[in-house]
Amino acid sequence: QVQLVESGGGLVQTGGSLRLSCAASGSIVSINSMGWYRQAPGKQRELVARITNTGITNYVDSVMGRFTISRDNVKNAVYLQMNSLKPEDTAVYYCNIFPAIRSFWGQGTQVTVSS
Repeated sequence: QVQLVESGGGLVQTGGSLRLSCAASGSIVSINSMGWYRQAPGKQRELVARITNTGITNYVDSVMGRFTISRDNVKNAVYLQMNSLKPEDTAVYYCNIFPAIRSFWGQGTQVTVSS
């Protein structure tokens, strides 16, 4: 029943910025902790950032200071503002609750950072 749709990805040069959006089909953003995940070719999917239902945020060390996760309970959406992008940020980005539920994975949105 739960559907999560990611958008906002694209091609950007090193040092550029992108804002990713995640639209939820149900009122889950205000109930659960939410996370942004990414998977690069040949690598395991990793948690990039998470936000609790009380607004507490956490980030993986590699994106600390560059990425900001936020949520809008009225719009039932989660966002990821990405600044100072690096080629190693290139991946497909997904949103999900935290901890992730396997059946909730959507198609993701591709982020490509050129050097």
